[in-house]
This record gives sequence, C-alpha cells and structure tokens, in this order.
Amino acid sequence: MPSSLRLRAVLALCWTALICLVCGWGMSAALELDSHRLESLAASRYGAKGSERVAAWLQLLQEDRDMAEADMLASINDFWNRRVIQSEDQVVWGVPDYWATPLEALGKGAGDCEDFVIGKYFSLIKLGVPTSKLRFVYVKARVGGPESTDQVAHMVLGYYPTPNSMPLVLDSLVSGILPASQRRDLVPIFSFNADGVYVDGKQAAPVDRIGRWRNLLQRMEREGIRP
Repeated sequence: MPSSLRLRAVLALCWTALICLVCGWGMSAALELDSHRLESLAASRYGAKGSERVAAWLQLLQEDRDMAEADMLASINDFWNRRVIQSEDQVVWGVPDYWATPLEALGKGAGDCEDFVIGKYFSLIKLGVPTSKLRFVYVKARVGGPESTDQVAHMVLGYYPTPNSMPLVLDSLVSGILPASQRRDLVPIFSFNADGVYVDGKQAAPVDRIGRWRNLLQRMEREGIRP
C-alpha cells in the first residue's frame, strides 16, 4: 500500500463490525456465489485473462472445501498472492482510494493491500472459516530492510485459532504465513472483525464511517456474491 494512504480511510473499514451484523455477516456468516454470473461478468469486463483468474478462484473454492483450516489458509493466501500483483489504486482505478471486490481484483489482476485482504477474507468465509477467527489488521510496515526506519501504512489479514491466541498473518508482501510474533517488520495499530474493533488487544468503539464498506458489499451482491 502506498505511504499516502490516509488513516481515516483505513479507519472507515472498521465499521465492518456493524455492517457485518446488519447484513448477516456475523458468526454464522456464509456466502452464496453465482458462479455463472461471476464468470460472465469477468469475461465481458476483463477478457480472457481476467476470466481465467476468476474461474480459477471459483474452482479453488470447490477444491478446498474439505481441507483443514491450516491448509485452507495456505491455499487461499498463496492463490491471491500469485494471481494478483501489488499496485496502487491510482494506477489500477484512476482514483486515490478504491476497495475492489474479489471479482474486480481478479479481473484486473492487480490491487493494493486492502484488495488482497478482502479477497482472502471472503474466500475463507466461503470455505467455512468463522468470521470470529478473522480480523482485518491495520499496521505500519517497515520497508527497505532490517535496518530501515521507513514505514508505510499497510493492511494484513489476521487468523486467530482461538480468541486469545497469537494470530497468524496473511500478507501480500510476504509469501509465507507466519505468527505475528515473527513479523517484527509490522507494528499493529488496530484490528477489527464482525465482533468489534480492537486496540492493544482490547475491544474499542468503532469509528463513524461506513460508506466504502457498504458500497463494497453492494457491488459484490450485484456481481453475484451474496450473504
């Protein structure tokens, strides 16, 4: 994610908590995918390459259904990191900040850190991973090597096997999944999921913007991804 990312834009996503509950994305969240519509839209909007990436995603979601959660995490993390290249919203969409649906991110084959997290999050929900185990985590990421002091705003997906356990980090900048304790290049600021917003591990009140997240869910539903 570019260093120009505004904190308030990231904070807006924290209202996921309330939107998830209002739209039925709570503890028992499930996804319905209209595969025919998704593939048709991918072909018409993004051509053969975009259509192939979306078809591969839909096939993966079928193949991974009976995996153990640890294997699901590895498969989904690897898929999104290989199929989507890191880019900036201004380059991909022509606007400073845009939250892409999974169809859009795969169709373009490019996205920023939020797009990776959104794609992985909804993929894992489709595979049956409880939303209580998944958190969007806003961090400061050190770039430029171990001795660097340069940091950029970044978003990763955290997986919590139990509510109080050390999370595993699914990241678009690093191919492997590592415990947060081994990611010393990341400084967590806050995290959130369908249960609330967490600062220093404690639940806090969400912020007051929900527009981008609601718009994302509405676009997903029009594309054939429904709660």
